[in-house]
Amino acid sequence: MPDIKHVYPVRIYYEDTDAGGIVYHANYLKFCERARTEWLRELNANQSSFLEQNIGLVVRRVEMDNVASASLDDLVIVTSWISELKRASLVFTQQISDQQNKLICAVVVQIACVNLSLAKPCAIPEKILGALKRVS
Repeated sequence: MPDIKHVYPVRIYYEDTDAGGIVYHANYLKFCERARTEWLRELNANQSSFLEQNIGLVVRRVEMDNVASASLDDLVIVTSWISELKRASLVFTQQISDQQNKLICAVVVQIACVNLSLAKPCAIPEKILGALKRVS
């Protein structure tokens, strides 16, 4: 794991769970999305500014390995880092762990930068690319 990583805590609410009181598997992806978005925000790469430039950061591929379960009222930690950075794409590796640092879920997400009007890949804006390089 690289030295530069982002840590984002998530409290598990009733709405996150299934009938058995454990987190529904798709919600782990939501937690990871929130963590990535907050990290970008901290890097002054607000998603709304991308939209103003007609650019979107879209999920191209997801790998998810559910290792254990989280339950109602648990506090989990989403740890994220950039494992690959290219001109028009990047890969986030993310781990969701409990407070004892036990792995719950591992996620690898490939993100592509896309010109929304053309629906085609484009270069990540230089300002954002520079910020991402500093943390990858």
